[in-house]
Amino acid sequence: MKSRKLTLKTIITVQILVVIAFCGAYTLGSKESQQEFNNVFLKQISYPEVKIDRKVPLQVEPFYDDPSVVTDDELAAVLKQVRPKFPRKRMKPNHVEHALRTWSIQSTFQDPSIVSGIEMRDFLIDHARFLTSWGDEISPLLVEEPAGISIRWGSQAGGSVHHDHWLASLTEAGIHLDEPVFGPSRRDMDINDVIQESLRDFRLDEREVEWSAMAFGLWIPPVKQWKTVDGRVVSFDQIVKRLIRGHKRFGVCVGTHRVYSLMLLIRLDDEFHILSKPVRAEAYAYLERVRDLISVCQFEDGHWPANWMDGKSALTDPQEIPDYKNVIATGHHLEWLAIAPKELHPPHEMIVKAAKWVINNTTSHTEEEILQKYTFYSHVGNALALWRKTHPATFWKDWQKTHPYVPGADDLQGANDGIEARKPKL
Repeated sequence: MKSRKLTLKTIITVQILVVIAFCGAYTLGSKESQQEFNNVFLKQISYPEVKIDRKVPLQVEPFYDDPSVVTDDELAAVLKQVRPKFPRKRMKPNHVEHALRTWSIQSTFQDPSIVSGIEMRDFLIDHARFLTSWGDEISPLLVEEPAGISIRWGSQAGGSVHHDHWLASLTEAGIHLDEPVFGPSRRDMDINDVIQESLRDFRLDEREVEWSAMAFGLWIPPVKQWKTVDGRVVSFDQIVKRLIRGHKRFGVCVGTHRVYSLMLLIRLDDEFHILSKPVRAEAYAYLERVRDLISVCQFEDGHWPANWMDGKSALTDPQEIPDYKNVIATGHHLEWLAIAPKELHPPHEMIVKAAKWVINNTTSHTEEEILQKYTFYSHVGNALALWRKTHPATFWKDWQKTHPYVPGADDLQGANDGIEARKPKL
């Protein structure tokens, strides 16, 4: 029997059919299988992306409008102290980020020495504006990556101090998803590219996850889990477990930012169900324990100490604590309590006392002194506005209508006098 020889034409035809079949299988295959093929055979790095269905971030609104906590005059006096009166040269990104999350992108001021929301936004998202302030003596704030933009953070000059704080602050300030972000050499990126870079580079073992939790929670629901660049699956359940892990003294700002992030995720879960029931219960129980601790450690003058997590012993065995750290604790607790249901509150009279203490503390300092600790006092302004169910930018715009700026004058003298009249006589 004679063997058949394949002709060159037959061989080529078979190869073409195989290629067509392969291409068809590749095209019809899942995105994951395509990425796996690219990784293995083409040595390409895949960059996972989370589909975000909204153009503006979610907002978690406060529950209360309570003038017993803070009056209009008191709120105006505090907000005057925390206006972003920053020098335009060598503006600190950390200060700008805190000011933006308090005042929002929409904030405007009659006093030209105050930096507007738009100016603060542009300083953070446009390398050219950053250069105008800092020159080329330091590394850029915006770092161009192969498929996105990351943010230089750490203790170096001109950097964002906390990981993902840049993103969380701009998110709370109301940045749009398609807002352009101009890096040192690229002008084809936007906020979505920053979010995607942060999502795929996220690590649960990072020292600080508070800011990532807030930013992701306000952008990606109803998505509840995603993949990082190395293929690991991350979920909001895992982030909650990371936030409640370890002693309550750990975490940013004497452990209070973990509390705020947990409360925010629970509020988001109310609508989008991003947490499993057991993990939500764990987070809620954590906040109940925080409530119980601050219910027994408030000092007579109204402040909560930086070692609030010690409970009663913070009163019976007090520590030498710098005043600004007590401002951190008191202001931050007032902030998360404003978005918390009443079941998670200490007695209401404690909230009122805490507010009066932090109002008097804030208004008793000069603006220059406040600027030295601006990041901490900015939370006081935000917290008190939340307790009046308003926003600093909205309140201030209305206040300026009846209290116009006069160069060289104290534009809030009436409000300050009102506060002095209500202070207890010693």
